[in-house]
Amino acid sequence: MDAVTSQKYKHRLVVERDALLAQIDAQRGGPISRADAASDALDKSEDDNAQIQTGRDVAFAINEHETAELLAIEAALLRIKEGVYGLCVNCGSHIPAPRIDAAPHTLRCIACQTTFEHAHPV
Repeated sequence: MDAVTSQKYKHRLVVERDALLAQIDAQRGGPISRADAASDALDKSEDDNAQIQTGRDVAFAINEHETAELLAIEAALLRIKEGVYGLCVNCGSHIPAPRIDAAPHTLRCIACQTTFEHAHPV
């Protein structure tokens, strides 16, 4: 991948990361730690236990998803820095531009991703 294209994706990834971090801050009421957010989720004494548990489960699931997304973005930015962005991490082939456009933090070509998903079902 040429330097201009890499910079285009780098910019897009940085914008996505910053937007995700802003979304996380807004959901938490500002930049607070994960421990503080968990404590706030637990401090709902007026709610019944089922309501508390459901709210906690949803909050933790969202947090895990956001964390995974941030890690994927950071990994993609590192691959750009190392000059291997756009190459499949399994077979080393070039990932087609439409796939990268759809998911700029993608790790694998379609064939390797399909193999990975069959080996690691959700």
